[in-house]
Amino acid sequence: IPIVDRIAARLSLRIQQLDVVVETKTKDDVFVNMKISVQYQILREKVYDAFYKLQNPHEQLTAYIFDLVRAEIPKMLLDDVFEKKDDIAFAVKRDLKEAMLEYGYDIVKALVTDIDPDHSVKQAMNRINAAEREKIAAQHEGDAQRILIVERARAEAESKRLQGKGIADQRREIARGLEESVDTLNKAGINPQEASSLIVITQHYDTLQAIGSESSSNLILLPNNPNAASTMLNDMTASLLAANKVKEATDKNKE
Repeated sequence: IPIVDRIAARLSLRIQQLDVVVETKTKDDVFVNMKISVQYQILREKVYDAFYKLQNPHEQLTAYIFDLVRAEIPKMLLDDVFEKKDDIAFAVKRDLKEAMLEYGYDIVKALVTDIDPDHSVKQAMNRINAAEREKIAAQHEGDAQRILIVERARAEAESKRLQGKGIADQRREIARGLEESVDTLNKAGINPQEASSLIVITQHYDTLQAIGSESSSNLILLPNNPNAASTMLNDMTASLLAANKVKEATDKNKE
């Protein structure tokens, strides 16, 4: 009796990939489209089961992926979906591997390759992110300004302290110099009152000399005693009268 063998089909034992886009909803009621990539291969020892037990393995895999993703994602908030996509991929691989092993398929890898929320949700997330970054930038800028103000205040306080110390040292040295001058004049036979008057007059002329040595100086010394205003007015009046007399005399000489 002749025996005839016939090839029913050819199956590839190489690793293949199935990409599935699943639309689902998160725990905070945000719809997202998730792209799941599943890499699988037929087990050599179960080629018979892979061919005869499943009529359309792609549809079977797709149905399992939809069921698994829609069972996991509604338990998570949108932010958690992005943070835990590896956990989602692991859960898909684990459950899918267990379900498809009976049919001769081994799940090599499951990947979450894309998470795409609604466009309005993405815009809102971008606005939240931008606002948060602006808030952080404002805080850093405020901290920098506060540090600058504090450092300026410290520098100014240190400057005032050093300036006050310098003034105190200057006055101390002036007092010591005056004391030495009075002692020297006393030793020369001049009584303290005369010595004080002499020192005041000397300082007065020293001041005038210092002012006169500055070519760009515009300082005017005015008397500061109680009668200074009336004295200055009288002096100015006398000066004006003298100037008028000089002018009249000059005009007469010209005639």
